[in-house]
Amino acid sequence: MSKKKIKLPPIGLRIIKSAVAVFMCYAVNLLRAGGGIVFYSQLSALWCMQDYASDTKKNAIQRTEGTFIGALYGLIVLVMFNSVSPDGYLAVCVRALTVAAFIVPIIYTTVILNRRNASYFSCVVFLSIVVNHANDINPYLFVLNRVLDTMIGIAIGVGLNLFRFKRKKNQDTLFISGLDDTLFNENNNLSAYSRVELNRMIDEGLNFTISTIRTPASLIDPLRDIRLKLPVIAMDGAALFNISEKRFEKVYIIPMEIAREVSKFFEKLEQPFFANIVIDDTVLIYYNKTDSEIYNRIVEELRKSPYRNYINRRAPENENVVYYMTVDKKERIEDVLSSFKAASFDRLLKITVSDSSEYEGYTYLRIYNRNASKKNMIDYLLQMTDVKSVSTFGTIPGQYTHLITPGDSNTVVRMIKHDFER
Repeated sequence: MSKKKIKLPPIGLRIIKSAVAVFMCYAVNLLRAGGGIVFYSQLSALWCMQDYASDTKKNAIQRTEGTFIGALYGLIVLVMFNSVSPDGYLAVCVRALTVAAFIVPIIYTTVILNRRNASYFSCVVFLSIVVNHANDINPYLFVLNRVLDTMIGIAIGVGLNLFRFKRKKNQDTLFISGLDDTLFNENNNLSAYSRVELNRMIDEGLNFTISTIRTPASLIDPLRDIRLKLPVIAMDGAALFNISEKRFEKVYIIPMEIAREVSKFFEKLEQPFFANIVIDDTVLIYYNKTDSEIYNRIVEELRKSPYRNYINRRAPENENVVYYMTVDKKERIEDVLSSFKAASFDRLLKITVSDSSEYEGYTYLRIYNRNASKKNMIDYLLQMTDVKSVSTFGTIPGQYTHLITPGDSNTVVRMIKHDFER
């Protein structure tokens, strides 16, 4: 058996920035002549070190609010402890009960102020003050330094994480990438690096989308964490689908009279098939029961998705068929393809064949509207975006601007980043 290579992820910029932030907290503390507790600054800086600017700002606000609420209650308790200082076991019990009791008003304060996300930090700050520093001579000075430590860390974390060298953004190019063996890794998703960098660039104005043979149903989950603003080219150019709104922007439908002939021809060949129909942005997949194990397996595996609707009956003749699909042994598909060509369907429709990566020895045959193509959908997107050029990424020689060799799923994003941030 061949051993699978272990691929270690690269050290990202966030990791490096985190280390720099920790060092900067040390440097600032030296300037304060050790007047603060650098540990608190470092914790705050690391908490603010997030993948996205929006998360950095949100975390900074949470940490700031939690710090002031916790510090206020911490100061109250320290003053109470300093004004009454009994000794012995009873004193320890009273202090413990007091600290525990104050957790209630602290959390309740965050609820009243509608700052529930800050409740944890409020409690952390409060406990760090009253548990470790209950016997400080000057409680006011300590609380002030504690707040200052936190604010220094927040300032360092936010400033460092949001820092960017000013670069001209290329917003005149539409970047389009394939998925399998191109943008997706072997686990059928994006790497953390690709996800973060893509989202960051899209937020900064990158015109980016996907072009794939896949159906919208197979794209929604893998792309759910990508902030796509443009619709994706799906079904090999038969559909333009808006993932965020779950809506078809454009669909090439097979003419009804031709669709009826295709269905009858499949039945004449006794070849089971799937008819994909779009009704009000919903995809319905019609099929007939068959003894074919492969068909039954496809239905059972894919119908679990909430975005696929399988219907066990013949497709209505008055509905809009986007494409037909059949799958069988390679020799059988070659015979079916020859039959369709002999009947001149290839002059009326777009017919494609591709080997299955899921079922060894099987081949897919798909039939679309003759105008269904990635080129036509790209032209449509160019009109939508009003950009001047297109840059495409894929694995098929001669069909893309940039030929991608399968292996490193971060290659596409690195190339886009190079062209986008000049």
